[in-house]
Amino acid sequence: MRLLYPRQYVNSVQQIDLKQLKEKGIKGIIADLDNTLVPWNEDAHYPEAVAWLQKIKEAGFSVCIVSNNHPRRGKTLAGIFSIPFIWQAVKPRRRAFRKALELMKIKPSQAAVVGDQVFTDILGGNRLGLYTILVRPLKKQEFIGTKIMRQVEKFILYNLRRKGHLK
Repeated sequence: MRLLYPRQYVNSVQQIDLKQLKEKGIKGIIADLDNTLVPWNEDAHYPEAVAWLQKIKEAGFSVCIVSNNHPRRGKTLAGIFSIPFIWQAVKPRRRAFRKALELMKIKPSQAAVVGDQVFTDILGGNRLGLYTILVRPLKKQEFIGTKIMRQVEKFILYNLRRKGHLK
């Protein structure tokens, strides 16, 4: 069960305390795309995501987006964000996370994973010993498989709150 526990839980990426991450020795951020930075299945320019990514780059963090989504979606968004993307990541498998660490030239202890799903982002990050941050999904609209997993996530998050692991 420990592998499903995020180290932090926030409402949005904008609530992540970058100064606190620096104090923990974090030098790079691996970010999920869908429902973490942009709403699922939307290709529109998303100014909040662009502003946050610019903010973390200005704060001196390396950043890489790791997504289970298809590269077709990535071509448009990669140009907007001007950062490395890894597509069809098959999270929670570790391979894409390791590739992101290589691209950013950092060790697992120096990386944070930011995502909206326990069974992909948090589990994948925890399997490598990365600092994991769970964010609330941007929208309720999502892939049907994700909707099913959300029901199990609700149970896990309820238990984490009950035990005092999440606020």
